[in-house]
Amino acid sequence: MLRKLTAVTLLSFVSVAGCSSSDEGATPAAQSPEQQATLGVKQYVQTNLDALVVAAEEIAAAAPAPDADGWSREKDEAAVDKMRASWRKARVAYERIEGAIAVLFPELDVSTDERYDGFLADTDDTNLFDDQGVTGVHAIERVLWSDSAPARVLEFEKTLLGDKYRAPAFPANEAEARDFKEKLCARLVADTKKMQADFAPLALDLSTAYSGVIGSMAEQVEKADKATGRSDSAEESRYANVTLADMRANIEGGRQIYAAFTPWVTSLGAAAQADHDAVLAGFSRLDAAYAKLPGDALPAVPATWTTPPSAADAATPFGALFVTLSDEADEKRDASLVAAMIRVGGTLKLSVNP
Repeated sequence: MLRKLTAVTLLSFVSVAGCSSSDEGATPAAQSPEQQATLGVKQYVQTNLDALVVAAEEIAAAAPAPDADGWSREKDEAAVDKMRASWRKARVAYERIEGAIAVLFPELDVSTDERYDGFLADTDDTNLFDDQGVTGVHAIERVLWSDSAPARVLEFEKTLLGDKYRAPAFPANEAEARDFKEKLCARLVADTKKMQADFAPLALDLSTAYSGVIGSMAEQVEKADKATGRSDSAEESRYANVTLADMRANIEGGRQIYAAFTPWVTSLGAAAQADHDAVLAGFSRLDAAYAKLPGDALPAVPATWTTPPSAADAATPFGALFVTLSDEADEKRDASLVAAMIRVGGTLKLSVNP
C-alpha cells in the first residue's frame, strides 16, 4: 500500500494531460510518442484492474455456502485451495499496478490493501468476517491461512496490538460463514469493481503515473524493512507468507509501465538512450537479486539485524536483497535505477515527484 498521497498528485492524475477519446481512436501511426505512452499505461492498468475484479469474484464464489459449523481447510479443502489460488491472482494483479493507481484511489487503496495493524491503529475489529473495520485482501488472507500463519507473525501482532488483537480463524458457525461470503468477500468485489469502473473513463497524467512507478521502488524498501520487525508494522502478505511474490509483481508492473515510455524515450537521441539503458540495467540488477531467492516468501531476517545492516548481515540472502533494493531506490546515487528514471523523466519533461 503506497502512502505518499497528496492532493496535488491526485488532481494531476485525473487531469486531461496526454489522452483523450480522440487519441484512443487514432491509429498507432497517427499518435505521438506521448500519446502512445499514455495509452500503453492506461491499457496495462486497465487489464490488471480487470484481472483483479475477476479474482475477487472468484474468491467470493468459491467461499462455501454457510452452514451450522462454518468451514475450515480440513472440512472444505477444495474450496479453501480455490480461494487461496484466486487470492494469489488478486495480489499479483494489484501489486503490478499499485504504484500507478494508489494516488487515484486513496480510500479504496486503504479498504483493499491496508495491513491488519494499519487498520487497528484507528478502529477495532471484533468480527473478523464482516465488511467493517478490517477489510480487503489481507483481512481475507488472515482467514484463508489462519491454520498456517507463521508463529512469528501471530506473536508480533499480539505484542503490537494488545487488547485489539483477534487471532485469525476460519468461520466457526453459520453467521460467520455468511458474513465472510456476503460481507467481507462482497466488500472486496464492490471496492475493486468501483476502481475498475472509475478508472475506465479517466484520462491519465503521465507525470503522476511515471512518479508512481518511481515511488514503488521506495515501497520495495518499505516492504523489506517492515519484514525485519524493527518498525511499527510487519511485512505485508504475512499470513500466506508470500511477500516476496508481492515484491516481484511490484517490479514486474514497474517494468511494464516503464516499457510504455520506451518508444518516446528512444526517439529523443543519444543522451536519452544512455539514461534509458541505465534504467534497463537497474531493472536487470533487481531481476538478478530476485533470481537468487527461491519461492514466494522473503528469506529469514538475521537475528542480529540492524538498519543499515552489518557486513555479515548484508551478506545473507535477506541482507543482499535489502541492500540491492536500498541502493536502487536511492535517488542520490547516480548509478541507481531511481536516479536514472528521474533523469529520463526530466528528458521527457515530466514533473517527477519520487
